[in-house]
Amino acid sequence: MTGIDETQPFLPVNIAVMTVSDTRTEADDDSGQTLIERLTKAGHRMAARAIVPDDRDAIIAQLREWIDDPEIDAVIATGGTGVTGRDVTPEAFHAVYDKEIEGFGELFRTISYNKVKTSTIQSRATGGVASGTYLFALPGSPGACRDGWDEILKWQLDSRFRPCNLVELMPRLKEHESGKPG
Repeated sequence: MTGIDETQPFLPVNIAVMTVSDTRTEADDDSGQTLIERLTKAGHRMAARAIVPDDRDAIIAQLREWIDDPEIDAVIATGGTGVTGRDVTPEAFHAVYDKEIEGFGELFRTISYNKVKTSTIQSRATGGVASGTYLFALPGSPGACRDGWDEILKWQLDSRFRPCNLVELMPRLKEHESGKPG
């Protein structure tokens, strides 16, 4: 079976939304708002929201704060994933990952290719895990946020999605810290 198994319970995920930008405010953060609307409509909880400047250390500091917060299960960021000098989101995310989820960026670019063709090479979308918290970084456009949520995260953050999903792995993400075999 592929899809939602209605016989299983839905488990809401506590998600923090980070917008990486030197210019956005909550009033004009269309990408962050797109993510918040989609995740809450899906039944998840927005656990926190922040607008962080395009600065590697500032992004890392916000990520570490949220990774250390037991009330946050996942972080979704938008912005700073391009190739210009100010685009440092992937570098910040890689600095905190315990494990990268390579397939997230690969799948995002495949989905994006179907819409923007070869322009997708400019996206450095990335995903990973740090101390039991899922981390995802998407490009800074509402369209990219819609694609990342609607085509990937909506499904992988739904505990009912089959054949498998990231939510069912959450209890096991910190096995290496407990000393138990993983």
